[in-house]
Amino acid sequence: MTDVAPIPPITGTISLTVPVERAFAVFTGSINTWWPHQFHIGHADVEEVVLEPRVGGRWYERGVDGSECDWGRVLLWEPPHRLVFTWQINGSWQFDPDPDRASEIEAVFRADGSGSIVDVEHRLFERLDGGRAINDAINGGGGWALLLDSFATTVAHA
Repeated sequence: MTDVAPIPPITGTISLTVPVERAFAVFTGSINTWWPHQFHIGHADVEEVVLEPRVGGRWYERGVDGSECDWGRVLLWEPPHRLVFTWQINGSWQFDPDPDRASEIEAVFRADGSGSIVDVEHRLFERLDGGRAINDAINGGGGWALLLDSFATTVAHA
């Protein structure tokens, strides 16, 4: 690890007009519909983004040629309220199979009247080789605010 000082997490929050159960289902089961396919690491042409619905499940991209590139693993699966998964992408934008060098993404889904609020925290960038560069690139690309806007649009049309 080259970065030893804590790196601030990237956060995002979105309010939705759907119940928590629906928000969780779309976030996890329909990630391919809201995750921008230009945000990838292994393929020029991404066919789909997959998040397997279980602890230990893979988070990965599949190219149009059928090949797969891992992004991380599901650490915590508590439908419909909480999900934690790893981001195992290093400063060279390559998959790092060592989970001790992974950042984490936590998504919390909570009721808000008849709707829901989703809070996302992407943390522990200091674990990554090149974590500061990854943090800066995600923030510079719009961060989780951009991703949650895409998610909210998908939820509204689902």
